[in-house]
Amino acid sequence: MAKTLLVVDDEARMRALLEAYLMGRGYRVLTAADGLEALQVARHDRPDLIILDLMMPRMDGYAFLRTFRRSEATPVIILTAKVDETDTVLGLELGADDYVTKPFSPRELEARVRAVLRRIEGPDRASDMLRVGDIVLDRGGHTVQVNGQPVSLTPSEFAILAALMAEPGRVLSRLSLLVEAQGEAYAGYERTVDVHISHLRAKIEPDPANPRYIETVYGIGYRFVEG
Repeated sequence: MAKTLLVVDDEARMRALLEAYLMGRGYRVLTAADGLEALQVARHDRPDLIILDLMMPRMDGYAFLRTFRRSEATPVIILTAKVDETDTVLGLELGADDYVTKPFSPRELEARVRAVLRRIEGPDRASDMLRVGDIVLDRGGHTVQVNGQPVSLTPSEFAILAALMAEPGRVLSRLSLLVEAQGEAYAGYERTVDVHISHLRAKIEPDPANPRYIETVYGIGYRFVEG
């Protein structure tokens, strides 16, 4: 079954270009002109992935992410014309999974779409369960439980947590975790990993300010400990 993508951009020409290209690549494509319309479409049609411009009228991409991430974990790739790292990191802090800087080629964007969707589906390991301490991660079912309670993670957060839990006690560099989060064709800042780790700690740690599971190894990266 074709994957459904939601393209959110206030420029009609950009929406039409991406819709035509992505439909030609076999995707079902929905469009929205701003964040408010995108919220309605996303909640009604449940797309598999959202391509989101940041600078839009009425409700911009930042406001959309703040609202959407309160209840939904659908992967989001942000489109940004800004080259300032701060703007990109803010989008990631609000829950985006990847980003593409304008101008870009539709082929580059579609490659990012495929990479994010692959991370969601993961390899065929329905019985591959990871258990460390009070945390249970099912790579096949793409679920996480902490103390028996389900926890909602974005695809990037899930990929990083799975990598850490697969090798408890081993230090993983920011670069290796960035590859886990964004795929081998990544183009990003290693600081991106720190953002995802902060989100993970807020979701799985009893006290995020004093992490029990995800330990920082200064100057290198992170490791997962049983606590």
